Amino acid sequence: MTETRVGAGSCLCGAISFTAKKMTTNVAACHCNSCRKWGGSAFMEVNCGPEVEFNDVDKLSVFDSSEWAERGFCSACGSHLFYRLKETQEHMMPVGLFDDDSGLVFRRQVFIDERPHYYQYSNKTEDLTGEELFAQFAPAED
Repeated sequence: MTETRVGAGSCLCGAISFTAKKMTTNVAACHCNSCRKWGGSAFMEVNCGPEVEFNDVDKLSVFDSSEWAERGFCSACGSHLFYRLKETQEHMMPVGLFDDDSGLVFRRQVFIDERPHYYQYSNKTEDLTGEELFAQFAPAED
């Protein structure tokens, strides 16, 4: 069972603050090409589920990044706020946005097959290729 807690934080300029009602304590890194283009390197995130409240939606911009997901950012400072699955509304949020990072543990890396050769984390994590990750979401065969 994954431990959850309430998490709060904000973008760089403070225009958008948020509360995540069910933030996991597991940190993951995504090495896919899209995430690296979006942020310049791996996307270090925590799953905050669908229950995330933002204080200033006027400054919240959303980019439709794929058939299944969208990415949110602050229109004032450009801070990345979330990667959100369209179907479930689950928010994967950058771990650096949170005011309190105590108790968080780096547990998983995905799209390791797209990770560039010039970096590698030394943490012991569950490592999945893109194919292995997508297989977890495939419908069960009868």
